Amino acid sequence: MSSLSRELVFLILQFLEEEKFKESVHRLEKESGFYFNMKYFEDKVQAGEWEEVEKYLSGYTKVDDNRYSMKIFFEIRKQKYLEALDRSDKAKAVEILVSDLKVFSTFNEELYKEITQLLTLTNFRENEQLSKYGDTKAARSIMLIELKKLIEANPLFRDKLVFPALKSSRLRTLINQSLNWQHQLCKNPRPNPDIKTLFMDHTCSPPNGPLAPTPVNLPVAKPAPYAPLGAHSPFPPTGATANANALAGWMANASASSSVQAAVVTASSIPVPQNQVSILKHARTPPSNPGMVDYQNPEHDQLMKRLRSAQSVEEVTYPAPRQQASWSIEDLPRTVAFTLHQGSTVTSMDFHPTHHTLLLVGSNNGEVTLWELGIRERLISKPFKLWDLSSRSLAFQAAIVKDTPISVSRVTWSPDGTFVGVAFTKHLVHLYSYNSSNELNQQSEIDAHVGGVNDLAFAHPNKQLCVVTCGEDKLIKVWDIGGRKLFTFEGHEASVYSICPHHKENIQFIFSTALDGKIKAWLYDHMGSRVDYDAPGKWCTTMLYSADGSRLFSCGTSKDGDSYLVEWNESEGAIKRTYLGFRKKSTGVVQFDTTQNHFLAVGEDSQIKFWDMDNVNILTYTDAEGGLPSLPRLRFNKEGNLLAVTTDNGFKILANAVGMRSLKAIESTTPFEALRSPMESALKVSGPSAVASVSPVNCKVERSSPVRPPSIINGVEGLGRNLDKARTVEDAIDKAKPWQLAEIVDPASCRLVTMPDNADSSHKVVRLLYTNSGVGLLALGSNGIQKLWKWTRNEQNPSGKATANVVPQHWQPNSGLLMTNDVLGVNLEEAVPCIALSKNDSYVMSASGGKVSLFNMMTFKVMTTFMPPPPASTFLAFHPQDNNIIAIGMEDSTIHIYNVRVDEVKSKLKGHQKRITGLAFSTSLNILVSSGADAQLCLWSIDTWEKRKSITIQLPAGKAPVGDTRVQFHSDQIRLLVVHETQIAIYDASKMDRIRQWVPQDALPAPISYAAYSCNSQLVYATFCDGNVGVFDADTLRLRCRIAPSVYLPSAVLNSSQAIYPLVVATHPLDPNQLAIGLSDGSVKVIEPTESEGKWGVSPPMDNGILNGRTASSSTTSNHTPDQIQR
Repeated sequence: MSSLSRELVFLILQFLEEEKFKESVHRLEKESGFYFNMKYFEDKVQAGEWEEVEKYLSGYTKVDDNRYSMKIFFEIRKQKYLEALDRSDKAKAVEILVSDLKVFSTFNEELYKEITQLLTLTNFRENEQLSKYGDTKAARSIMLIELKKLIEANPLFRDKLVFPALKSSRLRTLINQSLNWQHQLCKNPRPNPDIKTLFMDHTCSPPNGPLAPTPVNLPVAKPAPYAPLGAHSPFPPTGATANANALAGWMANASASSSVQAAVVTASSIPVPQNQVSILKHARTPPSNPGMVDYQNPEHDQLMKRLRSAQSVEEVTYPAPRQQASWSIEDLPRTVAFTLHQGSTVTSMDFHPTHHTLLLVGSNNGEVTLWELGIRERLISKPFKLWDLSSRSLAFQAAIVKDTPISVSRVTWSPDGTFVGVAFTKHLVHLYSYNSSNELNQQSEIDAHVGGVNDLAFAHPNKQLCVVTCGEDKLIKVWDIGGRKLFTFEGHEASVYSICPHHKENIQFIFSTALDGKIKAWLYDHMGSRVDYDAPGKWCTTMLYSADGSRLFSCGTSKDGDSYLVEWNESEGAIKRTYLGFRKKSTGVVQFDTTQNHFLAVGEDSQIKFWDMDNVNILTYTDAEGGLPSLPRLRFNKEGNLLAVTTDNGFKILANAVGMRSLKAIESTTPFEALRSPMESALKVSGPSAVASVSPVNCKVERSSPVRPPSIINGVEGLGRNLDKARTVEDAIDKAKPWQLAEIVDPASCRLVTMPDNADSSHKVVRLLYTNSGVGLLALGSNGIQKLWKWTRNEQNPSGKATANVVPQHWQPNSGLLMTNDVLGVNLEEAVPCIALSKNDSYVMSASGGKVSLFNMMTFKVMTTFMPPPPASTFLAFHPQDNNIIAIGMEDSTIHIYNVRVDEVKSKLKGHQKRITGLAFSTSLNILVSSGADAQLCLWSIDTWEKRKSITIQLPAGKAPVGDTRVQFHSDQIRLLVVHETQIAIYDASKMDRIRQWVPQDALPAPISYAAYSCNSQLVYATFCDGNVGVFDADTLRLRCRIAPSVYLPSAVLNSSQAIYPLVVATHPLDPNQLAIGLSDGSVKVIEPTESEGKWGVSPPMDNGILNGRTASSSTTSNHTPDQIQR
């Protein structure tokens, strides 16, 4: 048999083992003779299955092959003979002697005679040599030691005792790669190929043919480092995590049903229709995120060679850790910031999803309280009361008159922070809407369950916001926001303790746990539970996903008081790891939470214990300076920098360094008025905002041209009254203080670091990006060369994140390669550079007037190039839901929707008159907003790529509609920052109404060169052509701080005739107060406020545009439709 055929047998053996075909595995081992499974052999010997022992051995050797083989068979048959004698089964012993042992008489007749004589003894232990023979189990163990030595010494077993080192599911990997390749060869490749068989080559049906049904996602492998269809492209779909159809894997093991599809290897980037999930069998979960590791391997590069014609693709040999973001124990919030008195026992807590110091608290007296931690005050307190007793059920009316008080069992925010859900220990659920005036308005009162409502959570089945509840009546129910019941799930045999709604790709499902320890899973249909498993401890258990949805954990306590914290292998429905560190038996149920995709925290033994998700041993713990109950409840805020922990009559707030700064930034004792602008009630978190490929403005603006519309007086246009009434936290805090614009003019007044090896005055910095992990900074120069700086973890910088306290390293691979764009034949003076970074920081895509180049961030090698000019690319943006789709703005004013996987332009959007200067996606509104050098904004549907709307931004009188316009979405995905050399404006993208506008004036009169949101969208950083940097409040567009050029430029440069100013600003993805600027002299600076200040000034009061006797650098508010100002 050839070497490849031999290796194929090993792959099949691995496949059979993974699929639990135990008998087939060992039959193939024996029949091929390639691998002797010592563990299987040992098990059979210990079990005394002598016939199977010899049958298995016969695949590798015979009795008379050599002396080692003879000794092996003799020892086995002798043991079988002695066991028969020990049972006093003389007939069986004689049979063994005659049929099995007689063969050895020809080699040693004396030994055979001695064995025969044992038949004459009452007990064979009377023989001196067998006097120490113990019981059967001990004798078999002793014999096994001798057998293993003989097998290892036997030359016939050489090279057969060790299974080759294979990656998990290697055969499936090869099949998936083959499917990838076949799909690439399709004449009409479809985005979601329906692959139903391996018996013939895959081809996509022609576009005009019958549409295939929604294909089945059968990720057929166990969790393993192989990628699904398309993932070997450098642009894995953002849905890669979601494609891991974990629920299907759990269902596979829970269901005995079979299907033809169970044996079909299907490209695992294909979604699963809900009606087919229940019949999946042996489904497995592919890796949740390929990350950098999965690209840095030879298989990837070989496939890239086939998928792309790029000649420069070479093998990458730079491994990288799977976790991109570095972390430190200092990231954990362990320092007590303060303690707040609630007045009753806190039973549930939840932080607002976007306002990270806003804490919702439920108590055992039925009260719901909203706290603003920044000022340590209660904003709202809602004692329990019935909204409508008459409409409640008789069972509830009977329960309510009993003496038992009603407590809150759960409080939670909706994902966008616009609704609050409250579950009570008797029947009821209250839903409130939350608005900008800090009011909880009654939305729905639901008589949800008979008995207590044990848990409540929000979910989005079919893109509809719903509430999921569970209770003592053993039911799970789903309600719309109006209180209408949509689903009832029956199947638990005990009270349902907790629920965990989640989704993977288009699969929406709910995990539930009951007091009998059963875990079940439900789809939003009427088909019943798909999963039935036992939780550790078989009592009260809570399940939670990590923040990125890729890892599933559960924590609970048994009736005996033993606590368990585990991570689940979703594909198997089995426990992946069990965390250690619980000290004593609990009298209640332990509570836990997760944060930062890296840490777990549990309240136990009057302490908070922390674990690294990847390590079963406890990482650290804290008693929070004492005063905690034996089983404290706890809750992290979304950023993971604050931790709320219950005390006997209140709670403590623990913080890390960033959390301390955020609390300090809004800490005051002044009366609190209102929190946010009305728009903030629509907040939705979508991760740090970033503007990547934006063009610096031409700063040669005629000074004689007016920069304000004539209707603006003192910088203030007519303000919408309702919007102007809104206050931020800092507005309220600082209202009583004399406000003064913070002006930073001295380098000692802030922290500053200059990037090393980057001063090249002949080449400007035209694009600047932080890496998504926050540990690096990437600059694109006007010469087409990109430079990368990285911060490392050390004593001076324990977090390893970018900081102005430490000089970073100018990072280059060992090869010394530079990341240089294609500039052949390009006039660099006229080129419009553009750049975009992949979400996992593995690849950067950029252009400088030539072809778009894809670089590997580890090796700086060009993986491929595409989109050669003309026209040249001027802006790049990844589709938020599929990294294989790129929106590319062009010099000829069109936008190309380009599919990298198939190297094809899928759509060409036309609506602008001049080159494209900005692109921004909103997943909430399902739109793409484009901006151009024609001062126009266009809205495009992501689904159809049709233009929905087009408007021209309002320019000063006499100003021609020219100049680069840039766009960036707020983290709520609704508000849109629009930047032009003449203005900064905020639009409501759902209507394209302008909400606010600021124009250069007073302290900042020069044209704007660039502007961007901070990572939390609470600040706007703007750079100006005179070298100033302005820090604005993002809600009001009021200037709060000016950073003068004297901060970052030496006096010699300031006094020279050369005008040096920032062309671009980048904001740190994790720290809202850190910015980086790229200058016209080629240098890059990182700037932060001093540690004592922790922020850039304070928000100015809004008092008709007059600030303490002087005119403010104010914003203007305008709607194109005045009647729509009233909200």
